[in-house]
Amino acid sequence: MKLNILTPEGSIYSGDAFGVQMPGVTGSFEVLNKHAPMIAALGEGKLKVLQGSLTGPATFYNIQGGFVEVLNNNVTVLVEGASKI
Repeated sequence: MKLNILTPEGSIYSGDAFGVQMPGVTGSFEVLNKHAPMIAALGEGKLKVLQGSLTGPATFYNIQGGFVEVLNNNVTVLVEGASKI
């Protein structure tokens, strides 16, 4: 799937991903390849980008909350702020 993580300052990640784990406002959740369309609010916390598989390499970001849209195997994460861990 294609993943884009955007902040007001610009893009911090754009590329392919196996999945992404995010902190929702009511608990964390995960989006994998071919996920159903959805829009969700994100809370403050840790976002994990899965590169090759569930147990493969991953990249972590601390995010300050925002929204995620999943549509046609494209995931767009809009956050107020983020920093790579």
